[in-house]
Amino acid sequence: MLPIVRGLTGVLVLTLACSAAAQQPIIYPAKGQSASRQQTDTAECQLWAKQTTGVDPVVLAQQGATQSGAPQPQGQLLRGAAGGAALGAAVGAVAGDAGKGAAIGAITGTAAGGLRARRTQENAAAQTQASQQQISQALNTYNRAVAACMTGRGYTVQ
Repeated sequence: MLPIVRGLTGVLVLTLACSAAAQQPIIYPAKGQSASRQQTDTAECQLWAKQTTGVDPVVLAQQGATQSGAPQPQGQLLRGAAGGAALGAAVGAVAGDAGKGAAIGAITGTAAGGLRARRTQENAAAQTQASQQQISQALNTYNRAVAACMTGRGYTVQ
């Protein structure tokens, strides 16, 4: 598997794991609370959790969506080839064969551009992974606060 694909697959697996870890708690009305009472209690506990933890799940969801749509860097292969060809032509001109030097420079520049592109993509994937972990931890804190509030109101929370 290509390193880039492997890195992106790792980010996808981690994102799915973070999503599973930050799931909302399951709440059961243990004292016979009505559905409307449970909705009211849930809304009040969610507001309390937001105020207490400083975590807003809507804002976190927007941050996660923004980061997953980040543009990928492009053009590094072409810039590497052009730069390598120019440098190779200059070196080749001094040595007596500018065309051969340009060809060797273009190949070398393309390879270097490819390495830069891969490093850039790996760095972006690592940043996305770290951000997803932070979002997951914040959601987990928020959900624990909601669960504590609902437990305090007589619900069973899992």
